[in-house]
Amino acid sequence: MNMLTSATFRQLLASLRMIIVLTVLVGVIYPLVIWGIGQAALRHQAEGSQVEYDGHVVGSSLLGQAFTSTQWFHGRPSASNYDPTTTGGTNLGPNSPQLVTQIEQRRAAIAHEDSVPGTVVTPAMVPPDAVTASFSALDPYISPAYARLQVARVAAARNLPAARVAALVAQHIQGRFAGYLGEPRVNVLQLNLALADLR
Repeated sequence: MNMLTSATFRQLLASLRMIIVLTVLVGVIYPLVIWGIGQAALRHQAEGSQVEYDGHVVGSSLLGQAFTSTQWFHGRPSASNYDPTTTGGTNLGPNSPQLVTQIEQRRAAIAHEDSVPGTVVTPAMVPPDAVTASFSALDPYISPAYARLQVARVAAARNLPAARVAALVAQHIQGRFAGYLGEPRVNVLQLNLALADLR
């Protein structure tokens, strides 16, 4: 009986030592090493890719946010109202009557809002990314087509020449990654910050 108790006790001690060692290695040392590498090599990304304007953090270049005023470029719709704690899509499929209705309503609303004197926007002109939410609901990018569609509205709301606003959009178009991955895109936050500086 003493032999079994002694053997069991040794096994318990060995198990306890292993738990302590693994907890320190995996729960303390490994996270600190990864954090240190992130801070040393990729500090901007490790800190959330924060964007500053006038000395204040105004968002992240990786997260979309709501811009509702006619003076700003708008991003994609968000199924989570741009709340990063509840990201996700609507899970509505392409045959969903509810999704079809939402898309039709969004197309009509965008066509109405982006139509200004001298520029008429029809629902057929509204690109797909303007009326559909991304899977994450926090996509910070829009297509160049959607950015260009908003130029006349933004220019009119800010009393700026449309050509200057269009040139700003052209400057903020990011090409495909490595020349062939993904699609050309425009970061809405960065475009709006550049717009805020436009005089």
